[in-house]
Amino acid sequence: MKMKLLTAALATSVAFAGIALAGHHEGGMHADNPMVGGAPMLVTKDIVDNAVNSKDHTTLVAAVKAAGLVDTLKSAGPFTVFAPTNAAFAALPAGTVDTLLKPENKATLSGILTYHVVPGRIDSKAIAAKIKAGKGTATYTTVQGEPLTFKAMGNNVTVTDAKGNSAKVTIANVYQSNGVIHVIDKVLLPK
Repeated sequence: MKMKLLTAALATSVAFAGIALAGHHEGGMHADNPMVGGAPMLVTKDIVDNAVNSKDHTTLVAAVKAAGLVDTLKSAGPFTVFAPTNAAFAALPAGTVDTLLKPENKATLSGILTYHVVPGRIDSKAIAAKIKAGKGTATYTTVQGEPLTFKAMGNNVTVTDAKGNSAKVTIANVYQSNGVIHVIDKVLLPK
């Protein structure tokens, strides 16, 4: 049993180390931040100011604006954001994003977006430690109020939503002045 836990903990550590290192120090960047969407992510900028520069997160930025969450995500926080890419939003059923961006759907959109936010500054090391302590899984409660579940799967870390859908963390530890972003490859949905 101890060997199994040690192996799971090691796999989790290796998974996050691989994800965290996969974009480090490009073009003289701050060693703690990878490039995201072709843009530098500056630790001196907040979540919104960095996200608007990522060409991979234009849909997320439009959604944050439509949901009226800009001021919240520019505040002191800190927040941990699991940021779906444009491709993740594009994978939703046809018309979903357009429907969610309509003013009459602001509350639903806000609920989905706040489901991608966890209070606090939670980096990959903290998530890995919680997965280890949880014998292979970790759960965090989102700002929206429902949980997200994390697991190490080989060299990857997955985030599973309340409906059982899983996203993979593709870029970890993008530090912000008011938190940290982890880029994910799917949109997470609350119940």
